[in-house]
Amino acid sequence: MPSVFRLLVALALASHLTVPTPVRAEDTRALVLQKDEGEARIRRPREGVASPASEFLLKIGPRTNGSKHLLVFTEEVAPGASIPRHRHHGQDEILLIQTGRAHVWLGDKEYDAQPGALVFIPADTWIRLKNTGKENISLVAIWNEPNFEEMLLCGSIPKGQTGTLLSREGVKDCYHHGDAELGSAPPPPNKNP
Repeated sequence: MPSVFRLLVALALASHLTVPTPVRAEDTRALVLQKDEGEARIRRPREGVASPASEFLLKIGPRTNGSKHLLVFTEEVAPGASIPRHRHHGQDEILLIQTGRAHVWLGDKEYDAQPGALVFIPADTWIRLKNTGKENISLVAIWNEPNFEEMLLCGSIPKGQTGTLLSREGVKDCYHHGDAELGSAPPPPNKNP
C-alpha cells in the first residue's frame, strides 16, 4: 500500500480518534477516540508570535498512545487567526480543513482552501495559513513522524493550568526540539486576504 494512501487512511481515521490517558512509547495501542477526546492542551502565551488557537487536542503520538510513526492533533482556528510561517525538517504533514476557509502560503505558492481541502506539506517546505472566512476552521493535522509532538508539548500546558509567557527565543527553542523551524518573517504576500 503506498505510504501516501496509508497516511490518508490514517487521516480519515484520526478525525474520529482520541487518547484519554498518556502511555509509554513501548505500550502502543489501538484505540477509538471521539471528536472531543484526546489530551486537551492550551498553548502558552507567546512573545511576538501569534498562535492559531489557544486550545488543541493531541490525538495520536508517542506520549499520548505510544505511536512510533504518526502524530495527529485537532484544533479550531478562529476567523482572522494565523498559523505562523514555519517548516518541519524530515517530516511530511497533512492538514485536513474540515470547516472554514483558509489562505495558504506553501513554499513559494499561494492557495485558497475551502471546507474539505487537504493541504500536503512536504518536509522542509515553508507553510503559513490564515483563516480568511467568517467561521472557525476545524482542522486535523497529521505528520508521518511524531517529532513535532515535542514542540507541541514544549509550547503548551494541560488544559486547566495557567501558562507562563514564552519568549520569542523560547518559542524558537520549542520548534527546534520538535525538529522544526519558525520563520523569521512571513514571505511577502501576493494576495492580502
